[in-house]
Formats: sequence, C-alpha cells, structure tokens
Amino acid sequence: MKVISLTDFQGFSSEKMTKHNLFQTPRFFCDVYCFEPDQVQKGHIHANEDKMYVVLEGHGTFRVGDQERVLGPGQGTLAPAGEEHGVVNHSGARLRVLVVMAPNPS
Repeated sequence: MKVISLTDFQGFSSEKMTKHNLFQTPRFFCDVYCFEPDQVQKGHIHANEDKMYVVLEGHGTFRVGDQERVLGPGQGTLAPAGEEHGVVNHSGARLRVLVVMAPNPS
C-alpha cells in the first residue's frame, strides 16, 4: 500500500506551474499543482475526462465553462468532460491544488 503525505508535495517553480503526481493508474491520476503568484493553467478542454480541483493552500480563480469563482482552502470544483476550464493564482501568495482526473488521458 502506498501512503503519501500532502505536505511533501510543495515544489514550486518561478518559471511555471508545477505538477506533482501522487497516484496514477490506467483509470485515473491524482496530482498536486503548485502555482506561484500570477501563474496560470490556461483554459483547456478534456473531451472524455472529468477533472476535480480541491484547494489545499492559498486562493485562486477557477473557471469552468462560463463560470468563474475564487476558491480557498477546503473548497473545490468539478470540470466535467467537454467543459473548458483553467486556474489563475491571482493572489500574492502561493496556491496548492489537489487535482484528480478520470479516466486517465494518457
């Protein structure tokens, strides 16, 4: 059994958002995304995969379809397959987000 601690996944880069894989199977993946202030995950679409975001630390602007909300620690949202989605760290602090996607697109 693989056991992880979310506090171990805090690697940030000044160049771009970083992704840290926690778990992965042929059916899903679970990552932690780390954003420095003003970093962005550009809007994009997954035709056949649902993506869930849960904020671990900080605040960010999450867009799903034509809706946009600022989320903070403990809050999350779902981007269903076919909906454009993206994230912006609009704050002056770091943002860490737990991300689960199924089925795994790879």
